[in-house]
Amino acid sequence: MRLRCAVLDDFQQVAAEAADWSVVADDVEVVSFDRHIEGEDDLAAALAGFDIVVTLRERVPFPGSLIARLPQLKLIVASGMRNSVIDYAAAEAHGVTVCGTASSSTPPVELTWALLLGLARGIVEESNALRSGGPWQSTVGADLHGRRLGLLGLGKIGSKVAQVGLAFGMHVSAWSQNLTRERADEVGVERAGSKEELLANSDFVSVHLALGDRTRGLLGPAELALLKPTAYLINTSRAAIVDQDALLDALHTGRIAGAGVDVFDVEPLPADHPMRTAPRLLATPHLGYVSRGNYATYYGQAVEDIRAFLAGAPVRRLP
Repeated sequence: MRLRCAVLDDFQQVAAEAADWSVVADDVEVVSFDRHIEGEDDLAAALAGFDIVVTLRERVPFPGSLIARLPQLKLIVASGMRNSVIDYAAAEAHGVTVCGTASSSTPPVELTWALLLGLARGIVEESNALRSGGPWQSTVGADLHGRRLGLLGLGKIGSKVAQVGLAFGMHVSAWSQNLTRERADEVGVERAGSKEELLANSDFVSVHLALGDRTRGLLGPAELALLKPTAYLINTSRAAIVDQDALLDALHTGRIAGAGVDVFDVEPLPADHPMRTAPRLLATPHLGYVSRGNYATYYGQAVEDIRAFLAGAPVRRLP
């Protein structure tokens, strides 16, 4: 009897074509879910008959309570090699193997610049006006050359964002709790003396930090109040790093010029969520890692993980 594999959150229905699943077809029946399943009870019901689950990034939590309700589950494959929403101890206790895949940091870098440029030049507003017979030129774009880009985080993604900023002729500075002057010099950017200094002096601020106890709520009302009224905030990292109520208030009051956001406190975003109607906001539905190249890697290596598991020699095990 073949094992059953659930592919979660295949919103674009591309999992089947992004990889060659035929190599496991004799042993595995693959079922794709193109709608997000919300809540533990619904997840437990939907996944009750599956031996394998393929999940993208951290979209679906797998706490111990859910794993305990899935006695048939044998393997979880999560895209990327880091996942904070899987209870690894519970998985091990219930005999569930957890594996990951490689992931490129380039797509979120590119999306960061799509949001930043879109905000700076009013792309969506001007395009909508042109297509609907609206005014010819209604905005005045913000310049990048000679302006300051402040980066919260200078890791793999932040450093690549910095390189693009330098290519635009921007002054680039960075800050994080562990950032050294040597690392800043290596990337070719300035090391801000403090978070407050970076926020107060930057024309564009982009968040590139991992979510943890030290970064949760890092930008609250006091921090957002430090931004210039002409400044833009970009967050393609994690929503919880920025106080969402404080951000909404800053957008509604015009305290900042605008924000570009790809991550939210609830995903998918409910139809009545205030982020959907906030002014001065350019928002995308968590597209940071959503690219053809990344999906080929995610699903291609998911197939490899399944094959290796079936052969009794799991690869890319997490954590």
